[in-house]
Amino acid sequence: MAKHRVGIIGLGMALKPHLQSLEELPQRVEIAACFTPSAERRAAFAAAHRHPVVDSLDAILNDKAIDVVFVLTPPMSHLDLVEQCARAGKHVLLEKPIDFTSARGEQQVAAMDKTGRTFAVMLQHRFRDASRKLRAAVQSGELGELVSASASIRWWRTPEYFAQPGRGMKARDGGGVLITQAIHTLDLFQSLTGPIAKVTSFAKTSPLRRIDTEDIVAGAFEFKNGAIGTIDATTVSYPGFPEKLELACTNAVAVLNAETLDIYFKDGRHVHHEGAASKSGGADPMAFPNDAHKGLIVDFLDAIDGNREPESSGRESLKVMRLIEALLASAEQGRPVPLG
Repeated sequence: MAKHRVGIIGLGMALKPHLQSLEELPQRVEIAACFTPSAERRAAFAAAHRHPVVDSLDAILNDKAIDVVFVLTPPMSHLDLVEQCARAGKHVLLEKPIDFTSARGEQQVAAMDKTGRTFAVMLQHRFRDASRKLRAAVQSGELGELVSASASIRWWRTPEYFAQPGRGMKARDGGGVLITQAIHTLDLFQSLTGPIAKVTSFAKTSPLRRIDTEDIVAGAFEFKNGAIGTIDATTVSYPGFPEKLELACTNAVAVLNAETLDIYFKDGRHVHHEGAASKSGGADPMAFPNDAHKGLIVDFLDAIDGNREPESSGRESLKVMRLIEALLASAEQGRPVPLG
């Protein structure tokens, strides 16, 4: 199995779990070049890490020995960078979200499809151990048919978090709590519940911070199988709590509290899986282990080597983008919005 030479574009907050995961995969990857437009940030990275730093994007794109690029930049930059990587013949792993609209995301998928290169988006909650166990239980049919479902993401982000220029603003992030924080839980949620037919929602900006995106969202879903569900997402809930999913089915109820899973069967059985504590809902957004990042990266590399679609592909990530767009459209229009 050939070792992949990786270029990293973007050395900001999202970098840490990606870098740690790559460093734990020395048999699979070599970090060949790291770049950010900020000279100050390049210097800080070079002082803290042993990996090569380059002073231009072209140094990565034009290096034919680099076959994989990790794009870890703000959403507004994604379309241009992914299209450049596609033209350069690189496989791409992109930090979430794929973009700030599904239409721009579709352009990225088309560009990567045209080259035949592998394209994945970092939506890592699918790769947590408890998530995998719940997915297996859903797919086996032992839970029965979905009747009701809920997703609760009651997080907190500090004033210091929003003090970074552009943080929480449409011009930089493309959206608020849905696209920046809750997207991970929503992606996992809709992958477990099955297709959603219709959404109704309310979305507001709280008086706690000067941003132009939503930081409070409440919504309701109607699923294609007739089940109904709810979402509650915010970054105003101090000090921040673990995200929670509940699937109430005909044979059992499954409760996923961050990385801990409980399944209560109506025949009296109780399945419990104790997972790592997640603190990313609080003041430090990066307070979580890198295991799920690593799992997604391994699947991405396996997909390249096996010439298959990765589980968290660019195309798959469009589903949660369309869900987020429907929630925001419903809130803006004051009416239910069909999905799919």
